[in-house]
Amino acid sequence: MSVFKSMRFVAIALVVLASLIAGCNKQEIAFKNTDLTGLDYAKDFALSDHYGKPRSLADFRGKAVVVFFGYTQCPDVCPTTMAEMAAVMKQLGPLADRVQVLFITVDPERDTPQLLSQYVPAFDSRFLGLVGDKAATEKVAREFKVFFQKVPGKQPGSYTMDHTSGSYVFDPQGRIRLFIRHGQGTEPIVHDLKLLLS
Repeated sequence: MSVFKSMRFVAIALVVLASLIAGCNKQEIAFKNTDLTGLDYAKDFALSDHYGKPRSLADFRGKAVVVFFGYTQCPDVCPTTMAEMAAVMKQLGPLADRVQVLFITVDPERDTPQLLSQYVPAFDSRFLGLVGDKAATEKVAREFKVFFQKVPGKQPGSYTMDHTSGSYVFDPQGRIRLFIRHGQGTEPIVHDLKLLLS
């Protein structure tokens, strides 16, 4: 084998080895939740927090942001999701101060700012409830590709809300990165938030 061919072989071997190492590193830093990086939706919202302050995604720049759509009278998915996120915050320790959890109500008819101010921070005092009127709620749901629908109850005026049960995660630069499926436990969420904050 000529010197030229030997050098070429070594060069190819090094490229292959570098690719394999890069592949291994990619696996090590892979997200455990659904990676939405680069998708062109869920760019912003214009709602008010439970203190009455107008809010948009830009207000939380510098933090990882977890956005969940729900309602305070939800019997199962909403309280379990919020309790799970509270546990995530505890497991993150000091890093939790760089995470903002937002609860956007899909039931503005009943979920007043006052009610949200009692419900949402009961899970963690750093959590914020967000509310808009019917039009603003429908607009943000379309922007985030979130489904919600009123389901009439047995009594007049009573109803529940069917809604998307997962959460969206944005990185500290305000870019959509992840979709968290409901009910998978805290470990994958903690893992991925640590990656986004590293």
